[in-house]
Parts: sequence; C-alpha cells; structure tokens
Amino acid sequence: MSERTTVVVGGTSGIGLEIAKAVVARGDRVVLTGRDQARANEVAASIGDRATGVAVDISEPETIAERLAPIGPVHGLVLAAIERHANTVREYDVARATRLVTLKLVGYTQVVHTLLGRMEESVDTGIVLFGGRAKDAPYPGSTTVSTINGGVEGLVRSLALELAPMRVNGLHPGIVGDSPFWAGKPEGVLDGYRSRTPGGELATMADIVGATVFLLENRGVSGTNLCVDRGWRIT
Repeated sequence: MSERTTVVVGGTSGIGLEIAKAVVARGDRVVLTGRDQARANEVAASIGDRATGVAVDISEPETIAERLAPIGPVHGLVLAAIERHANTVREYDVARATRLVTLKLVGYTQVVHTLLGRMEESVDTGIVLFGGRAKDAPYPGSTTVSTINGGVEGLVRSLALELAPMRVNGLHPGIVGDSPFWAGKPEGVLDGYRSRTPGGELATMADIVGATVFLLENRGVSGTNLCVDRGWRIT
C-alpha cells in the first residue's frame, strides 16, 4: 500500500467517483469532496478505509481554505467538480453564469492555492483540471460552458508555468456515453453522436479515468489540454 494521497474535488458521483475508486484500487489514499458532508462520508465509506470525505462547495471560494484545512500532505489533485447549465445570450441568467464561472475558474484556482503548502513541489506531483469539448465545439445554450472551458484551457497553461516542476494538465471529455447524465437519455438520443466518431462508439467513464491517471502519473506531460472523445467530430 502507498502513502500517497490524491484529492478528487467533485468525487462523490459520476466520473469523479470513478476516479476516486481507481485511486484506491491502485493502493493510494483518496480524499474526495462534495457539497454535503454526510454524502461525502457515505461515498468514502463505500470505497473503503483508504478513502476520506470532505465537504466543500467550490462555488463559494471564500470557504475553501477552512473546508480543506483537515487535509494533510497531497501528492495528486483532480479538479472534477462541474455543474451543467444551458445559458443563451438572448435569455441570459447572470446569477447562474456567475456561479459557474466562479466554480471552475475561481474555485479551481483557490483549491490549488489552498493546497500548495501541502503538495510536494516535484515532477511527481500531478494536477488535473476538468474542462470539456464545449470549449471548441459549442452547442445551443453553451455560451457560459464554452467560455468557462476555454478559460480552463488557459488556466492550465498558466498554472503549469507558475507551479513547475509540479505538472498541471487539463482533461476535456466529449460525450461520455455511460456516464449517469448521458446513460439516462431516451433511446436514440446518442445515436447521432456515435455516428460522428470514427469507431461508432462514444467515450466511456473508463476512458476518462484512464486519461486522468495518465495525466497524474506521466512525468513528461505538463501544460497539455487533452481531449478524450474517441475522435468525435473528425468524421
């Protein structure tokens, strides 16, 4: 068993939860976060005694330092917390847009800032920020999401330069067919998206987990924004 600890922000459900499970499966410790402490504790207990739950809402960045205070040394950080939102320019929801911008661009940065003194300043320390393909593949209602994920791309480069030798990378999933959000769609909804991948299949949660582990561990990769979408949109 390893004494390395990876923090997964947004680790109580979906892809974040699968990443937390993978961290423990390889023998490391994981600290997973969610907005509710009882839920975080429950999820951590379901993974095993090498998992710990912490409550933090990164859309409220002024609370992050206090919430993350109990966390000890950190050897890897995954910022996977997201919220889905449709927002158009014609019917613009300022409050909702502000929350999403704050969550990813300010919240992600504040988490890194808060944990800096606990992360070994070494090439073995990996940080992964989650964006999404909406940054360069917008869709109706993606005004806020496309903007934010473009911001994540820039943030990755800035952090990678400033925090070296620690490594910072971005992961931008396409449609993840077996994720809770997409798997529950009515039959036929995903067919059009599948037809736009060279192999006729969508990315899976296992694909995203594997890519995350790669970015955490590979010492030769930093400042990279990796799209994981099985070649979606190139056909």
